[in-house]
Amino acid sequence: MGASKPAGKAPSIGEPRIGSTTSSDPVGAAGALFEEIQQDDCTLAVVFCSTEFNLGEMESALASTFGDIPLIGCTSAGEITPTGYTNGTLTGFSLPTESFTAVSARIDNLSDFEISSGHRLAKDLIADLNFKQPKTFPGDTFAFLMIDGLSCSEETIVSSIYSALDDIPLFGGSAGDGLDFNRTFVFYEGAFHTNSAVLTLVRTNNPFKVFKTQHFISSDKKMVVTEADPKTRIVSEINAEPAGREYARLIGLAEEELTPMIFATYPVVVKVGGTDHVRSIQKVNDDGGLTFFCAIDKGVVLTVAKGVDIVENLEEVLDEIHQEIGKPQLILGCDCVFRSLELERSQLKQKVGEILATNNTIGFNTYGEQFQAMHVNQTFTGVAIGYRDDERENS
Repeated sequence: MGASKPAGKAPSIGEPRIGSTTSSDPVGAAGALFEEIQQDDCTLAVVFCSTEFNLGEMESALASTFGDIPLIGCTSAGEITPTGYTNGTLTGFSLPTESFTAVSARIDNLSDFEISSGHRLAKDLIADLNFKQPKTFPGDTFAFLMIDGLSCSEETIVSSIYSALDDIPLFGGSAGDGLDFNRTFVFYEGAFHTNSAVLTLVRTNNPFKVFKTQHFISSDKKMVVTEADPKTRIVSEINAEPAGREYARLIGLAEEELTPMIFATYPVVVKVGGTDHVRSIQKVNDDGGLTFFCAIDKGVVLTVAKGVDIVENLEEVLDEIHQEIGKPQLILGCDCVFRSLELERSQLKQKVGEILATNNTIGFNTYGEQFQAMHVNQTFTGVAIGYRDDERENS
């Protein structure tokens, strides 16, 4: 059965439709979500799927249920639904052709990706969008990227694509697999794909804002990466000591106490262009090395981060969105799985989930986020879509 939604104005023609389902059966879940988000004239539908489902059965169910509707999506490490945060569910939304035009393309074989391929793909997709919707005005298009969250290729992909997008803002998220970190998938043309990414361009006459926020700042505890393998994102030495042991010492713990919850609480930051960017640790390896979610290299100076109020930080960003575009009719959000873990630890997950639900947020917990030309960690990034001036009186 579908999840219950908060009372509010039913979506009108020309508005996004959002939904989710708590059904554990792939066929039932696909059908229930379709009933909530289907529209007569749909330019795009997007789904975020827990890996607790049998993905083979879900693949068939989504393909047969949505039929010819353009459908993209990815697996998640948790879902953001009309009722807040959930796990083990299917959620999504659809965009009507009356107000939106969307085009998508899949990037395969990320392990063999060439920068020129990203340039070409972005330019071809822009040409497709211009053919499909030739009427344009400045600031009418945004880009959304979903990518295999275990491909270790996000930095190369996002920088290559962004450099060819001209003034089109980009955001995205790395597909998840709960806290298992085994395999992650994107969904495109009726099938789940690994070692792949999906890039989508959306053109709309509605106001929108692409945004990013994080609630960590640098402390005075610095460390230098003295041995690392950038290809695998593994740091073997910090300050010329075994990486796991030295990181644990700096945060005042023993190495055996390191868990995903600890990594969520004590991430590290690197300063790029005068701005702190979070570099989250995925796990401590059997040999004491640390595997990161982001690119890392020998000689990089890292700083243990300290957090500010996560609720206040989110509310400030949402206030900015409301001031700029009004109340969102949809926020498509990519929220790091470590933010979710931190919210659980601090018992704030329900409160933040309610804030997101009030702002019509649909999205997923990620293994990393993309914003403009960068791959980042422990952030919340997305696009908020508002109402046109002629719609606001009825919103």
